Amino acid sequence: MRFSKGPDPLFPYLSKDTLYRFPDPAKVDGDIVCIGGNLSPGMLLSAYRQGIFPWFNEGDPILWQSPDPRFVIFPQNLHISASMRKILKKNLFEISFDRDFPAVISECAAVPRHGQHGTWITGDMIDAYIELYRLGSAHSAEAWQDGCLVGGCYGVQIDSVFFGESMFSKRPNASKAAFLTFAGHLFAGGTAFIDCQVYSDHLAGMGGTELSRNDFLSLLPPASRFTCAPRPPAG
Repeated sequence: MRFSKGPDPLFPYLSKDTLYRFPDPAKVDGDIVCIGGNLSPGMLLSAYRQGIFPWFNEGDPILWQSPDPRFVIFPQNLHISASMRKILKKNLFEISFDRDFPAVISECAAVPRHGQHGTWITGDMIDAYIELYRLGSAHSAEAWQDGCLVGGCYGVQIDSVFFGESMFSKRPNASKAAFLTFAGHLFAGGTAFIDCQVYSDHLAGMGGTELSRNDFLSLLPPASRFTCAPRPPAG
């Protein structure tokens, strides 16, 4: 079977309130649940609701992944170091929410990352998540200094779960300041946990902890109120 590069132009567009049933991640060996489809709002939100997210390189078909183990931050585990408390108290950065989502995701795509060549945040991904932002499902936090955007993060909010996607920093501690402030805001508003997807030292230092994939899936809110779209036949 051959798959198109990036989104499949023949796959139907799914609106925000349409649920697409992915294969059950709990029954899949490895992290990749399935391949193909597109990045329409219903497809993306359906994936997150089922513990899945897109993660693929430029030129590849869309890979829908559900890592085992999963890395999350619970409210009681959020850790702000003494040095970060001082930085936040001094107001070295102006922190905002949803002020410039397009700039944040574009900076996340552009920032060089150690050990990586290129980016998984492709142009199609940028367009898709900006559309989720316009629909009210994706959000960003920004760190500003002297009127310039110097750090930030973004992700997707579904019910009581925030699914973090990426962050960037152009000044030391800028992304941490944005993320920690945003995390405090989310938890104060009733968010049950932040999904950080996979382990990183950076997020572990802020309170991240690993869960088995099955335990993670058991924490996700139900999606029963959504209209279910039929799965297109394999091509």
